[in-house]
Amino acid sequence: MHLSRSRFMAAGIAGIALAASVSVPASAAAKTGVDAVPTPKLGWYKCYEIAECATVRLPLDYDQPKGATTEIAVLRVKAKDQKHKIGSLFVNPGGPGGSATDFALNAPYFLSDAVLQKFDVVGVDPRGIGASANIKCFKSVKAQTAVIDKLNVAFPVGKKEEATYATGSRELGKACSSTGKPLSGSMSTTEVARDMDVIRRAVGDKKLTYLGFSYGTALGEYYANLFPDRIRALAIDGNLDPRSWVGAGKAGDQILDARLHSADGAYRALKEIFKRCDQAGEEYCAFAAGNPEANFAAIAKSLKAKPLVVTDESGTYEITYAAFVGGVLSLLYSPYAGEGTMQLAADVAALIKGGAPATDARASVLQRIRAAKVGYDFPYDNGYESTMGVVCTDGTHPRNAASWAAATDVRDRQAPYFGKVWGYLDAPCARDTWTVRDEDAYRGPFNKRTSAPVLIVGNYWDPATNYDSSVAMSRVLPNSRLLSSDNWGHTAYGTGVCATDAIDNYLLSVTVPAKGTVCAAEHQPFTEPIDGGDAPAVATTMAATAGKRLPPVVAPLPASILVAGR
Repeated sequence: MHLSRSRFMAAGIAGIALAASVSVPASAAAKTGVDAVPTPKLGWYKCYEIAECATVRLPLDYDQPKGATTEIAVLRVKAKDQKHKIGSLFVNPGGPGGSATDFALNAPYFLSDAVLQKFDVVGVDPRGIGASANIKCFKSVKAQTAVIDKLNVAFPVGKKEEATYATGSRELGKACSSTGKPLSGSMSTTEVARDMDVIRRAVGDKKLTYLGFSYGTALGEYYANLFPDRIRALAIDGNLDPRSWVGAGKAGDQILDARLHSADGAYRALKEIFKRCDQAGEEYCAFAAGNPEANFAAIAKSLKAKPLVVTDESGTYEITYAAFVGGVLSLLYSPYAGEGTMQLAADVAALIKGGAPATDARASVLQRIRAAKVGYDFPYDNGYESTMGVVCTDGTHPRNAASWAAATDVRDRQAPYFGKVWGYLDAPCARDTWTVRDEDAYRGPFNKRTSAPVLIVGNYWDPATNYDSSVAMSRVLPNSRLLSSDNWGHTAYGTGVCATDAIDNYLLSVTVPAKGTVCAAEHQPFTEPIDGGDAPAVATTMAATAGKRLPPVVAPLPASILVAGR
């Protein structure tokens, strides 16, 4: 889910260095535009007690470096050991739409002390997002709400909801292609990579050191291919395949998830959870009685036929099939994905069945529903627009928003439960109605040889950035190394000593782990007895290393879930 943007207004893994070879220089177009911009002087000022903040105006279009500008926000948390500082570590939490300044401000809570000692941690809010000048596709909250309300489901079910969703998608695309300009046509990942290169110069770094998560891996991949000779170290955790993200050629007629296969990753994780729950038994898994996979399918069938109505003293709530699937997907993002998803399934099954077990289940499920439904009308929240501004500007997507219904039916057969919830992500990008374009958006290739090895990190059970994408990128980037992890949830950093130390060691020394390294996570599902209470599904904030929290990664959740969380 999106972070609040209220701010700013095993150890000793054998490591070997990849052979350094002559790298391809920055592409002529990227270099000409970016290098024509004078190095800005950042007017740092103290902010948030532990940080320094600054803003800088950068070209809206790098083809016109002396033309119109947009304001970019920058925040840094300075290295604890300034005397022995290596340089700056640029970070990005993903999204798209996540605030990198928020992420950098939280660095002391999730980055290892060794990294905090040696690097100034720098967050650059992407254009249109966070504390940078915001994209705004509507003239008022009222106008925005009229459109957002048509998209306010985890995913549409049935022809009536599908038609409403298609209408809302068209209206959002038209609004961002008119009122949202000029930012909506200038906030591609390509432009953000160029902004980051200018700010790299501004902080005094000769080459970039970068740590990106989720969609932040795409930013790293773009930078690596636009400026392959300007990399000191680049670690990307939870990878998107940028070739699929872009949708070049005939692929642009496919919906995004038919290219990225996020739904397949989520379904693979859920199938494994069913298997392990069944093997663990009722002492360890709340949903182990009978056949977990069949019982889960029975819940889905029941909710498809008739939503579950739940009432307590605060009101009446409806649990639809789409809401249930959206809730399951959200829980798959946690290192405790097994316990969380099976506890939710057990609770909903108890409510459907009724009787005494439903009392505790009602409280548990309603707590989740209320958390998802809390919203507000003021001030204007551009979170959904900032996500779509990047997704739609970066890639090519099918023409008509109405075509998503049939396309997601196909995806749902290929990846049950999650084909629709992931499939509808890019519906507002239908190119007949999202007409604004960034003519400078980079479309590939993504196989440039970099001046330093790139560390690509993927975990087996990621429900958002399919592990297969990390494997694919390790084969595409010639000077890269794949680090695999068996952890659950989205991304690997902080889930165990092995993966965290490997990434830290790489950032500090630019030494990659041994080829074929697979890290063991601190936690695996159903290894602790339930003891008569809920499974430990809520214990998701603490990392396994040194008392740190997990990084607050902003995952590419389906836009419909982002809307539903307003």
